Amino acid sequence: MNWKYNFAHLILAGVVVLGLTLPTVDVDAQTRIAFMSERDGNAEIYVMDTDGENQQRLTNDYHYDSSPSWSPDGKRIVFTSERDGNFEIYVMDADGGNSQNLSHNPHTDSSPSWSPDGERIAFVSDRDGNDEIHMDEIYVMDADGGNQQRLTNNRHTWLPSWSPDGKRIAFTSRAEGNFNFEVYVMDADGGNQQRLTNNPLLDWQPSWSPDGERIAFVSGRDEHVIDDRPTSEIYVMDVDGQNPRRFTNNRHANTGPAWSPDGERIAFASNKSGNFEIYVMDVDGGNLRNLTNNPQNDFSPAWFDPAFAVRSRPGHETLSDR
Repeated sequence: MNWKYNFAHLILAGVVVLGLTLPTVDVDAQTRIAFMSERDGNAEIYVMDTDGENQQRLTNDYHYDSSPSWSPDGKRIVFTSERDGNFEIYVMDADGGNSQNLSHNPHTDSSPSWSPDGERIAFVSDRDGNDEIHMDEIYVMDADGGNQQRLTNNRHTWLPSWSPDGKRIAFTSRAEGNFNFEVYVMDADGGNQQRLTNNPLLDWQPSWSPDGERIAFVSGRDEHVIDDRPTSEIYVMDVDGQNPRRFTNNRHANTGPAWSPDGERIAFASNKSGNFEIYVMDVDGGNLRNLTNNPQNDFSPAWFDPAFAVRSRPGHETLSDR
């Protein structure tokens, strides 16, 4: 059905969704939200204050840059880019400088997620597939790009999100072999995989709460279609998959939930105004505010708050400490 095709396209946009002088950003001053924007004709990484002010572009390479994730100390941002001809995992300083390719693979690598201790980066890759079969799996590597290891073997697995203690990873998968996407969780070494959602429609894009007790996710279970486009809402459930609660109810596409480091707010993207913008709401779904207001699409919000910054342990240096 056409709406299923559109829904799959929306999911893939979330998965993969420097020639000029870059702005200087003082990341130590206050909480920031990194995000992806298409306002300059192609997808670039931006940063802004949590009230939507002071929006500044960090990347400028005329290629698709998406999916930002902060290092726990706020000094670096890992992201997806196709600047070398295929999608790879890159890292840059928080002011946009010193960009480096971490994954160095001829296949598609995307959706990076920095571990809470700053030592590892989970990501998605189809490197073990072939031209006929694309096997998207979750991998993990050291923060310098070394020691890349596959964690899953499900053929259709995306969008990793670390638990705040770093012991587990939530993710999206079609592991049951059908069209339906569900939210799963596994140990950080790939073991003990368990399905958390069980819905005839789509559940995806998990995001673990800072207190480790809840997981926000996107769901199409309300089965609304507007102008032949499926809608999706932001839900929150307990970490065992119980007690799902819907937090948005605007019958548009709401996607990419990201918790504030203090656990009090959730940022997300929505096309409720016609194109995708970044919004923020309280964790009860109230006090909805529009942070961006641009005629092009803005996606993939990611928070950093210096009050919750984490430094790597002595003897476990990351790129953020160099």
